[in-house]
Amino acid sequence: MLTFFTTAKPFRGHINIIQRNALKSWTLLDPDVQVILFGDDEGAAEVARELDIRHEPDVGRNEFGAILLDSMFGKAQAMARHDILCYVNCDIIFTGDFRTAIERLRAKYRRFLMVGRRWDTPVKEPVDFSDSVWDRNIRSFALSTNNQRDEWWIDYFAFSRGLYVGDVPPLAIGRRAWDNWLMWRGLNSKQPVVDASRVVVAVHQNHDYSHHPQGEQGVWQSEEAKRNFQLAGGWNHIRTISDATREFTSVGRIRRTRRQENFKNLASRAWYSLLNLTYEMRHVVGLNREGIAQLRAKLGK
Repeated sequence: MLTFFTTAKPFRGHINIIQRNALKSWTLLDPDVQVILFGDDEGAAEVARELDIRHEPDVGRNEFGAILLDSMFGKAQAMARHDILCYVNCDIIFTGDFRTAIERLRAKYRRFLMVGRRWDTPVKEPVDFSDSVWDRNIRSFALSTNNQRDEWWIDYFAFSRGLYVGDVPPLAIGRRAWDNWLMWRGLNSKQPVVDASRVVVAVHQNHDYSHHPQGEQGVWQSEEAKRNFQLAGGWNHIRTISDATREFTSVGRIRRTRRQENFKNLASRAWYSLLNLTYEMRHVVGLNREGIAQLRAKLGK
């Protein structure tokens, strides 16, 4: 079917629970699924053995310890058993709607990139995968939270082998702009870039930023994060899900995206540019990304 690949944080505490949930859910999508877990973080080898997935500890990292995009994507495409791969953050649970979307795209296009918005969900406990309706339950739970993130939060990239080879910058995964660059590269390749947000419920299990020594600020505004933005090519190479050239409708049809979505995204980029310029001031007064998100919701975005 396809090859999933990812990297994980140390398997401790709540992060241990949600990463195990995510990895296990992918293995259940199809008997022929391949899962590759990159990195030598605490617990990775043990969990890989337990779930019978491939563990690859050898992957490039920067001086801060973050895994590098060019290294992991290059190795994954060389190791994959399948011609369709999916990088996905290790806190995302997928159910059968993801498999269905991939099958429909494979039937229609020879090459493609599929992305989608995530649903933030307060998962606290291990999912009971022995329950025959576990997938229905977790999907309903995510939808009941009614918290689908906007087009800037891109947690998975399902793509045809060869899309991300050559001239891939050494971006730090999990920092700023790496996902936006992946969107830009997909669009620049002229392959269909498909937004699956209406048909795929990507369940993002909520977590904090304690994995980074500087917390949330370190992920978004550290020197490492700023360097990522520069390596990505700045605003010229920043794209979001709203830039997709095609989309699934709510009934599963695939259509070209409407032009007004592009105008919406221009406004959204201007908004996030303003957030970046005013970060230090907002940090002083305690208005973080979550507070801004709530403000946008009240103002109707």
